[in-house]
Amino acid sequence: MAMAMSDSGASRLRRQLESDGFEARLYVKQLSQQSDGDRDLQEHRQRIQALAEETAQNLKRNVYQNYRQFIETAREISYLESEMYQLSHLLTEQKSSLESIPLTLLPAAAAAGAAAASGGEEGGGGAGGRDHLRGQAGFFPSPGGASRDSSGPGEEGKQRTLTTLLEKVEGCRHLLETPGQYLVYNGDLVEYEADHMTQLQRVHGFLMNDCLLVATWLPQRRGMYRYNALYPLDGLAVVNVKDSPPMKDMFKLLMFPESRIFQAENAKIKREWLEVLEETKRALSEKRRRGQEEAAAPRGPPQVTSKASNPFEDEDDGEPAVPEAEEEEVDLSVEWIQELPEDLDVCIAQRDFEGAVDLLDKLNHYLEDRPSPPPVKELRARVDERVGQLTEVLVFELCPGRSLRGGPKATRRAVSQLIRLGQCTKACELFLRNRAAAVHTAIRQLRIEGATLLYIHKLCHVFFTSLLETAREFETDFAGTDSGCYSAFVVWARSAMGMFVDAFSKQVFDSKESLSTAAECVKVAKEHCQQLSDIGLDLTFIIHALLVKDIQGALHSYKEIIIEATKHRNSEEMWRRMNLMTPEALGKLKEEMKGCGVGNFEQYTGDDCWVNLSYTVVAFTKQTMGFLEEALKLYFPELHMVLLESLVEIIWVAVQHVDYSLRCEQDPEKKAFIRQNASFLHETVLPVVEKRFEEGVGKPARQLQDLRNASRLIRVNPDSTTSVV
Repeated sequence: MAMAMSDSGASRLRRQLESDGFEARLYVKQLSQQSDGDRDLQEHRQRIQALAEETAQNLKRNVYQNYRQFIETAREISYLESEMYQLSHLLTEQKSSLESIPLTLLPAAAAAGAAAASGGEEGGGGAGGRDHLRGQAGFFPSPGGASRDSSGPGEEGKQRTLTTLLEKVEGCRHLLETPGQYLVYNGDLVEYEADHMTQLQRVHGFLMNDCLLVATWLPQRRGMYRYNALYPLDGLAVVNVKDSPPMKDMFKLLMFPESRIFQAENAKIKREWLEVLEETKRALSEKRRRGQEEAAAPRGPPQVTSKASNPFEDEDDGEPAVPEAEEEEVDLSVEWIQELPEDLDVCIAQRDFEGAVDLLDKLNHYLEDRPSPPPVKELRARVDERVGQLTEVLVFELCPGRSLRGGPKATRRAVSQLIRLGQCTKACELFLRNRAAAVHTAIRQLRIEGATLLYIHKLCHVFFTSLLETAREFETDFAGTDSGCYSAFVVWARSAMGMFVDAFSKQVFDSKESLSTAAECVKVAKEHCQQLSDIGLDLTFIIHALLVKDIQGALHSYKEIIIEATKHRNSEEMWRRMNLMTPEALGKLKEEMKGCGVGNFEQYTGDDCWVNLSYTVVAFTKQTMGFLEEALKLYFPELHMVLLESLVEIIWVAVQHVDYSLRCEQDPEKKAFIRQNASFLHETVLPVVEKRFEEGVGKPARQLQDLRNASRLIRVNPDSTTSVV
């Protein structure tokens, strides 16, 4: 009962809110006056909130249901359009086949036709007279109309009509020089934009026996047109556009890679355009087929001249000459050859690149080792035009402006077909250019994080993964091709590595990161680079060559920092023992020195928390060994002398300071303490540096040995205060 009352209250509230005269302010005022307190207002608010949520859910459900219906309807329309296109194509083929059947009956009716012709001459008014009258029916159309031109009594009349028409079209004088060309049909049309079906311009179409001329209307000059486009009929497809008010009486012209939509004045003119276009295309195809058959038909063998009538013939002449007709005998009347150009157009339009290349391979195999008479050359010229179109489409598929998603495998289809077309070099160039753009885009899309090492990890993963995938795809696509492609890949890999190093150096070296951070980043880059050796690609030397200048600069900068810090400590040196105050601090120092390689540091510690070394010497030892450890992470052979010279300069500063202090100090106790520090440097620190350098580099450093020998304690005149600084 309560639920029924609640439902009725909700429905009443819904009707009240949906009423036309509803005013929110007045409704809230009345509700406040009628309520007994906050509880009533809260309950009413909850009812309104529940009603709002229910309305939102219903709206979402309706939107989702309508969206599903829209998707299903769009899918059904797409299927229906595809089936209608196939049905139209099949009907056109059937119509062509039915119209070609009477041509086979012409030889059988030749005798009857001759008899009928003699009877027709006596009658004086047969079919010939009617054809003559029909031939005189051609006329020049007024603007806005459309007409079929029967082209006069002869070729001169046809050419004269075409010349008169084209004189009214600016920019097409070159068309008048084409022999055998005449006007078939013409009329005014309105062009529409293909995507949004908006009106573009008024045009006039001139259909010739081998092409279609489209001219734009000049509003300021009545009856005059400007040349717009010229389309050969053998590369033109006509599609009927279904009427959908207010868009009606339209048809589409497909000329790869574009399409245009035109609207006729009425349905009758549209039907005439469709019919005359199909008839003219069929007549042109039939004319070319007959020409090829006549050219390919074998001629009778020439009469052989007797030996008696040819006094210059050699009696011992070899085999008789092969008749010329046999060399030129190439059968081009095969159905698939006749339909090859149109089939290529269909394959290109439907993006069936494999099918197009298969047809080309089939033709090349058929014409292999065959002579090339004029019909074959003409066929090859038409096919080469399609090959150019197919190449342009494949090149467009690989251009960097296209979508770069899908990785290197997305380019395999276009690359493989270009290789099959004999465009291996172009395929290699476009593939590598595409991958360079993809790598560049991937690097640019990386977010620069606050932590440099984190960004370098991401950068190395993105770059070297892309490089590895590209190398594997390249090996798959270009296996068995010219080895020059592999040289091109190596050049490309070096260029891509330069792109990577630019981003790497900008983040690591230009931002003045610490040497330890730079060393970790370079170590990560080297580890990723070594992964390429799994596929036989070693680019380590390239990354070394590209990074050597930046690493030299980093080593030099850090060396100067250490030298300045050492000189600053030397200037404040009091030659006193270190007091670490707590056992924990002493233990920490022992661990640090052990990590630096100083294993006998225990002998330099005294009672309690004292260390029998100067703070300056201990700090110098830690800083020098830290520099050496980080520099060895950056080491490669090109940096050998740079690292060695930096170490020698750093150590020489400390050695000079000890030598100068020994010369200047007069207090015997302090002098003994200085000698103890000098002994620590000479007998402990320098051997550790030499050993660690040899372990990291793989060979001893003669310069460090010479420095240790030169820094042995030298007996000096106690009264002398000079020192070489």
